[in-house]
Amino acid sequence: MSRPITMFTGQWADLPLATLAPKIKSFGYDGVELACWGDHFDVGLAQDKTYCDDRHALLAKHGLKTWAISSHLVGQAICDNIDERHKSILPAHVWGDGKPADVQKRAAEEMIKAAYAAKNLGVKVVNGFTGSKIWSLLYSFPPVSDAQIEDGFADFAKRWNPILDEFKKVGVRFALEVHPTEIAFDIVSAERALKAVNHRPEFGFNYDPSHLGYQGVDYVRFIQKFGDRIFHAHMKDVYWSSVPTEAGVFGGHTKFGDPRRFWEFRSLGRGSVKFEEIIRALNQVNYQGPLSVEWEDIGMEREHGAAEAAAFLRKLDFAPSKVAFDAAFDKK
Repeated sequence: MSRPITMFTGQWADLPLATLAPKIKSFGYDGVELACWGDHFDVGLAQDKTYCDDRHALLAKHGLKTWAISSHLVGQAICDNIDERHKSILPAHVWGDGKPADVQKRAAEEMIKAAYAAKNLGVKVVNGFTGSKIWSLLYSFPPVSDAQIEDGFADFAKRWNPILDEFKKVGVRFALEVHPTEIAFDIVSAERALKAVNHRPEFGFNYDPSHLGYQGVDYVRFIQKFGDRIFHAHMKDVYWSSVPTEAGVFGGHTKFGDPRRFWEFRSLGRGSVKFEEIIRALNQVNYQGPLSVEWEDIGMEREHGAAEAAAFLRKLDFAPSKVAFDAAFDKK
């Protein structure tokens, strides 16, 4: 099938793209999923197609292409209850005065810019987050009413439908990375998010098994259930313990790397995710887009891990069979 193997640049935003691009090629990748932070891709500058042409030229110089951009950070601020944490992840012009309603408005405007930037770059997918008004209500005590949860999904629809209208105008789709702290974080909430926006075709998912597996969510079933809504796929591994730990699924307010944790992100092939089952499921739903490595492993040097991950995927990816295995016995 020869799906392109790409590297998500978000975890490498400390390096200029001009420095990072030759490294990514040397690691064995076909291209990049450009993060809309650091200097990798600026959606404001990308309103001018010349900037986008320059990005393509920089990548082409090193034998790389791009199929998607990612606007996770500003997306988080669209539906979230804004506080000081958001200041550290948002561009200064989006944070502005820090007033929550103003921050949310500017974040939405920035996401719309991302759609137009994607069009100018010639890609069809913007990956990202949505944020969530109701994530803090995850555990239902004091008791959370059905109306409160409904209000959260209604708030998501109210804020995102005008954004998705702009995506529709330019022929670009938004792919939510289903992830804790977002409006959708498992199969059930993903179904509810789709319903909230009336299953409009501009809204789908950036599939990432690492955020599902440690929760106990069936990450292969996710592909089977939402095959026509998987617009992009992250390849990221995660380890979770087979025995009880001191800090469980919720993490115990520990930092990554703490040995008391129940789960940790790992380099591909070194965690608990069964990637062959993922490849088979992606084949079944005819996903032909990039397999984009989002590399995270606090216990491994990242350049070693990035190269290892590319080789792992290159060996693992395969096309589905075009014939039944016993077709040779057909005497018709």
